[in-house]
Amino acid sequence: MSQDPAPLETSPPDAPARRAGSVENRERAYDRYVEGNLRRNYFAHFTHGMLGMTGFRLIFAPTFVPAYLHMLTGSALFVGLGQALIQAGAIASPIMGAAQIEHRRHVMPAAMTIGVLMRVQLLGLALAGWFLTGSLLLAATFLFLFLFGFFLGSQRVAFQVVLAKVIPIRLRGRLQAWRNLAGGAIAAGLSWWAGVYLIGPNVFGNGYATTFMMAFLLTSAGLTTLYLFMREPGSPTVRAQMPFLERLKEFPVLLEDRDYRNFLIALVFATMGRIAIPFCIILAGRRMDIDGAAIGLLSLAFLGADTLTNLIWGTLGDKYGFRLTFIGTVALWLISLAGMLFASAPWHFLLAFFGLGAAMSGNMMSVTTLVLEFGHRDDIPMRLAFSTTAETSIATIGPIVGGVIAAVFGLVPVFLISIAALAVALAVLVLAVREPRHL
Repeated sequence: MSQDPAPLETSPPDAPARRAGSVENRERAYDRYVEGNLRRNYFAHFTHGMLGMTGFRLIFAPTFVPAYLHMLTGSALFVGLGQALIQAGAIASPIMGAAQIEHRRHVMPAAMTIGVLMRVQLLGLALAGWFLTGSLLLAATFLFLFLFGFFLGSQRVAFQVVLAKVIPIRLRGRLQAWRNLAGGAIAAGLSWWAGVYLIGPNVFGNGYATTFMMAFLLTSAGLTTLYLFMREPGSPTVRAQMPFLERLKEFPVLLEDRDYRNFLIALVFATMGRIAIPFCIILAGRRMDIDGAAIGLLSLAFLGADTLTNLIWGTLGDKYGFRLTFIGTVALWLISLAGMLFASAPWHFLLAFFGLGAAMSGNMMSVTTLVLEFGHRDDIPMRLAFSTTAETSIATIGPIVGGVIAAVFGLVPVFLISIAALAVALAVLVLAVREPRHL
């Protein structure tokens, strides 16, 4: 047998044990740092999430942006296109963002840069609404929505990685629940106020632009708080940095986990269920009078549901696992869309928007938290990126397809497609995904 003396010359016989001990020591120091700074980091994430949710939900609510695009264009197709552009921007950016942070022991510097760039797009939407008109306004609005989605994809990965680093798994659900409850309460009242007092009287010449500026200020305040108060430990282990294309070739390894693979299938079909979301406010407008006050009231129902149900979703997730809450939110989502399809009176739509808000907020919490629990910690950034890219790829196509179907065949087929996709997602979750916390 041939012998290679190099390892014997460079590594003492007990080197593997020493390296193992070194990793164990770093792990223990990491855990001590997390627990020692938990109260401070909990406050930072709560405040950042509360203010961020307040501002961003004014953008993500199925009322303000769709109604704004419909006001600018009068076309359901362009409403779908605007929503699709947000998702299109987020297709590649999660993977790019994950590749930039998964080898770093400290993620916050990159996360802050991404967060600032995302918020700049809200400022751009506001300024475009105030100072541009006609086709130039429409082009600028679409551009800022696309860039908003681009940085949204990277932010979702970066900030969930930061959350996973500094908040123990036993507290993640309740933290997100309490911050969403507080942010949802503010956003619900603020959305009603914006509809009545900003959009209705067209404040500063464009009430929607004024609403976008308010979202920019609120989300910026949350990001500033996170920067000032959060303390991030260095990761005890990280993946070795490798070329981007080489890293992409390792994606099949992630899919060897059967439960994660089936989770992705359920996520794709649940995302297909969003095809009807931008058209909910249009359907309501065809069956009831829609003005600024009505938009504010429906937004209040949608965001108020978040306020009242987030603590339920978070507590259930912490106690029983987030697979259960994923199942519950998809079921509620399906029922709400079906109810909206048959709604005829204003209170029917209020109830349907309430159910939709509860389902969407709980679904977002479930998806982003459940994915953290599959596989090894060092692969969290890329699992998040892969899941986000799969989700946004479908979410990009959905609104465009929905806009075409709505323009050619009407709104009812759009809702039927969403309901069917959600039914498939529900079946996969129940039959083919096990709770990773219990494996």
